[in-house]
Amino acid sequence: MANDIIPRTFLRSPFVSLPSVWEDIEEMLPTTGNISGLSISEDGQNIYVSAAVPGVDPEDVDISFEKGVLWVKAEKKEEEKGKKFYRKATSSFSYRVTVPGEIDPNIEPEASCRNGIVTVTFVKSPKVKPKKIAVKSGK
Repeated sequence: MANDIIPRTFLRSPFVSLPSVWEDIEEMLPTTGNISGLSISEDGQNIYVSAAVPGVDPEDVDISFEKGVLWVKAEKKEEEKGKKFYRKATSSFSYRVTVPGEIDPNIEPEASCRNGIVTVTFVKSPKVKPKKIAVKSGK
């Protein structure tokens, strides 16, 4: 009918209009992609864990390592005195990763921050060759 308040097509299938609603909502949300911001690499002597913390001062990065698990946490704080904020942008990052390989427990890991990338360097344990045991005859 022409005088229907709710169109009959909507009553038959109220979900017909949902895809366009979701498309509108997705356009409003920030896109993050599939970037994790974390990379792990190694060479002959070291294991490197790099974490992206763009815009964060090195003093605001907290790194801890316990039982083979590395935590990198960072938060960017904007503080300007004399301004009243109605909305304030903040950024925070938190990475947790199990460090692969054998790490030398006697050498402390080193951390550096350059261009928004924190890199933690772990020294690998020296390869221990198995000892050869000679078998003596029981005579």
